[in-house]
Amino acid sequence: MTGKIEARLAELGVTLPNAPAPAANYVPSVKVGDIVYISGQISQTGDGLITGKLGDSVDVAAGAAAARTCAVSLLAQVKAALDGDLDRLVRVVKLTGFVNSTADFTDQPKVVNGASDFLVEALGDAGRHARSAVSAASLPLGVTVEIEGIFQVR
Repeated sequence: MTGKIEARLAELGVTLPNAPAPAANYVPSVKVGDIVYISGQISQTGDGLITGKLGDSVDVAAGAAAARTCAVSLLAQVKAALDGDLDRLVRVVKLTGFVNSTADFTDQPKVVNGASDFLVEALGDAGRHARSAVSAASLPLGVTVEIEGIFQVR
């Protein structure tokens, strides 16, 4: 049975992938009370990693698309943390976005908007959140974006 949130995702043409497994000695999520902390999700699709540096080989639109893939992975991790019941998600509390960018690139917020805009489109007001968007000289595996999230659940 598909819940309300997954039905909305389907309307947007999005099917959540299986939650990506951690790549090192950490867990993908930690639930404390009604808060779930999701480890950083890197930009990737079913075809592989999205790599490159903003201000060099990647433009803002492509960076925003990469950030959107991170948001999809965040929701997949939330679903896994909630034993498959994504409708227990109350709201997105905060995102921290890391953008692989050159020293002179200053549009990190426009890149992370790819994730923020998607979450609002998918979740409505429950997708509105506090946020940081920061530059990183490099990211794991050369990915373009990594985003971690904090979510309120029931």
